[in-house]
Amino acid sequence: MSDQYAIVETGGKQYRVSVGDKVDVESLPFEEGESVELDRVLLVAGGGQVKVGQPTVPGAKVKATVVANDRGKKIVVFKYKPKVRYRRRLGHRQDFTRLEINEIIA
Repeated sequence: MSDQYAIVETGGKQYRVSVGDKVDVESLPFEEGESVELDRVLLVAGGGQVKVGQPTVPGAKVKATVVANDRGKKIVVFKYKPKVRYRRRLGHRQDFTRLEINEIIA
């Protein structure tokens, strides 16, 4: 089923994924090329059917492959208080893991 998709939770965030998608998630402790199994599946839909978990769908898994471990774009955090000469400038780059979704098991 090509119209099948799932809502998975990883790193405290939720993502809508389909087979073949590439998604950037919070950094995971896996090397490039390794397989990852996401078992916190909150919803599976496809073929006119929808399975909603309470909170997760029992027996549902999403299999993915780690494509890259990388860092995001730099953001600048700037704190400023008027009239008191207070300025703080700080940069930050967030680590992430790019996953390619291979299979949705419902």
